[in-house]
Amino acid sequence: MIPITDVAVGFLMAWQAAVSPGQVSLTVRPDSLPQPRAATVMQPVGLTMFVADTVPRVRRKAVVYSDGYATRLRIHKTLSWGMLPLFAASYFSGDQLLSKGTDAPSWARSMHGPAATGSAVLFGANTVTGGWNLWEGRKDPNGRTRRILHSVLFTAASGGFAYAGTKLADDAEENLTARRKHRNVALGSMGVSTVSWLIMLIGN
Repeated sequence: MIPITDVAVGFLMAWQAAVSPGQVSLTVRPDSLPQPRAATVMQPVGLTMFVADTVPRVRRKAVVYSDGYATRLRIHKTLSWGMLPLFAASYFSGDQLLSKGTDAPSWARSMHGPAATGSAVLFGANTVTGGWNLWEGRKDPNGRTRRILHSVLFTAASGGFAYAGTKLADDAEENLTARRKHRNVALGSMGVSTVSWLIMLIGN
């Protein structure tokens, strides 16, 4: 559509030419002429994208566990709850044997051996179930560091108990120094295994 200012200018020029032939002049102020407008670039709606959205996401591979894994895990967890009561029985009975020797009460003498044997059975069963499940879940990245740390600490504690219950236990029957060493190694193993247990308990 023709702007109205152009129509007005053309009309005035025609009128002046009719009144004064041969002298057609018209002074037009610059600000009366249409000024060019700055071009406006419109961004299409819906085409704004973030760079991060264009990066393909890496999908994690699904890890499928067997039914045996769930069974072993249930056994492993159930046995672990019996660990602290066995530790308590071993500690209190062993403390009586350490301090009183042959004068220790009968309950301490009759309890310490079975408590230590029960701990050995528990650690043996949990070593099998835990190691088996650790191998089956080796490709699962979820909680891998926690599982490995738990296994390393548990294995170290098992070694300490084995040393305290075999070599040191035999020597403890003969002298007080060996009995103290037996107690210290056993207490250290109890502490390490308790930390190992808490790592999995809190993590889950």
